[in-house]
Amino acid sequence: MEIVKNLHSYLAYVVLIILILAVANALIGWFSKKEFRFEKDLRISLFALIMSHIQLLIGLILYFVSTNGFKAVQTLGMGGLNSAARLLAVEHPFINIIAIVLITIGWSKHKKTDDSTAKFKRIAIFYGLGLLAILSRIPWGQWF
Repeated sequence: MEIVKNLHSYLAYVVLIILILAVANALIGWFSKKEFRFEKDLRISLFALIMSHIQLLIGLILYFVSTNGFKAVQTLGMGGLNSAARLLAVEHPFINIIAIVLITIGWSKHKKTDDSTAKFKRIAIFYGLGLLAILSRIPWGQWF
């Protein structure tokens, strides 16, 4: 279980960097009215989507195996969790699932248009909202 926990922790840095890169790339493309290119823009966005989904799957495994996840809710009940335990057992997984849904919606919506500006706009908005949601529920105290 320690391997899964470390993988989830270290992969989070990679996912954040890739998401920041994807959002920045989309914002630059959107505001500078660039052409959406397969070689760069699509691959950055797709890589961010794939890495965030992999991180979600690892997180779900950790949630059901770790004592800080589902077992904490079963043992203590929702009312028995302090703020740190509630962050790990409820808020972090719930908000991050919503974040991945937003990122997935952004990916799906960008595919439905041929206009480059609209593609960049949809990726920037949905990936950006997903990134903000993820950043809001990271257990920062455990990272440093």
